[in-house]
Amino acid sequence: MAFVDKPFDVVIAGGGVMGSACAYFLHTNPNFHGSIAVVEPDPSYAHAASARSASSIRQQFSTPINISLSAFGMEFLRKSAFLPSLGLVDSSYLYLATAAGRAALEQRVAIQRSSGVPVRLHDRAALSRRYPWLNTSDLVAGTDTLGAEGWFDGYALLSALRGANERCGVCYLRDRVVGFEQSDDRSIVGAKLQGRGRLGCRNAVIAAGTHSRDLAATLGFDLPVFARKRTVCVFTCPVAIAACPLVIDPSGLWFRAEGDRFLCGIPAVPDADVAPDDFAIDHGLFESIAWPILAHRVPAFEALRLTSAWVGHYDYNIFDQNAFVGPVPGVANVFLASGFSGHGLQHAPGIGRGLAEYIVFGEWRSLDLAPLSYERFLKNAPLRELNVI
Repeated sequence: MAFVDKPFDVVIAGGGVMGSACAYFLHTNPNFHGSIAVVEPDPSYAHAASARSASSIRQQFSTPINISLSAFGMEFLRKSAFLPSLGLVDSSYLYLATAAGRAALEQRVAIQRSSGVPVRLHDRAALSRRYPWLNTSDLVAGTDTLGAEGWFDGYALLSALRGANERCGVCYLRDRVVGFEQSDDRSIVGAKLQGRGRLGCRNAVIAAGTHSRDLAATLGFDLPVFARKRTVCVFTCPVAIAACPLVIDPSGLWFRAEGDRFLCGIPAVPDADVAPDDFAIDHGLFESIAWPILAHRVPAFEALRLTSAWVGHYDYNIFDQNAFVGPVPGVANVFLASGFSGHGLQHAPGIGRGLAEYIVFGEWRSLDLAPLSYERFLKNAPLRELNVI
């Protein structure tokens, strides 16, 4: 049955944290006076990246734009009225390097410091003093920060944004955007919904995560964004590990504290594209890959016990591992927020604010997000993010 109503000023395809952040910054912008519809097929968010993320935030990136987005994300988490419910833990990421990775680590430190990140570079002896539970025998350096990183409750952030949106009149529809209707000049005049039919709109935002590629294809452009699996395991350790940050091992495995437990992410080898509905867990990965690495890096982890695991998806940009954000050349009044490759949750406030300002003013205001434009793909000019976890 067709959905008959007056056109919305903005229709957002995808009601996860990215789509909800865009809606939030739109309706809180004093210069926006329009109507907003957020179309989300699963209001339980059971398989959403927002709900299956490890929900951490860092500034140790290799590209200044990502550093700036994380800085605003941390500011938003700390100053937001939502703060009491977000469970923000001030901590750090700890990047570790062997001799083979030292030069790259030092290059990224230079980028981070030039962007104002309070990053510290430690040699092996300093690592041993600061983190006495760490096996540093094969390490030469590591980096951490003071007051710039940590982790939080990602699902709580999503819930808070959605709740604030609905209280202020944003319409959430349980449906899926499957395409768009365009006028003769290619501008968007309607969104095609799987269940309700046509929904009129003056602007559209594609924030559909791993389904964004299919939506882009309906508009005739290639979005090199695919679903990639990420396995997160939960384990306990009978030995106390004091002040454990989020540790990135040179192998690619990461782990961090989570209350009285620990989370760890297992590197995907091979890192293959998967179907957007493939959330099957390979339970053998922990014993065959993760446990030996964990026990080597932290001897106390030899006595760990696995308690649970889950799989989440990255909307992974195979072009350069950075997001596509903003207008699409040749397709008027449609905007992208896709391809975050694992750092979307922490960047959602900055992306939402930026897209809202672009829709309202026709330009970037608070932060220039032009480096994330889709045009770089058309020009084959990648902006590579080297610190992808």
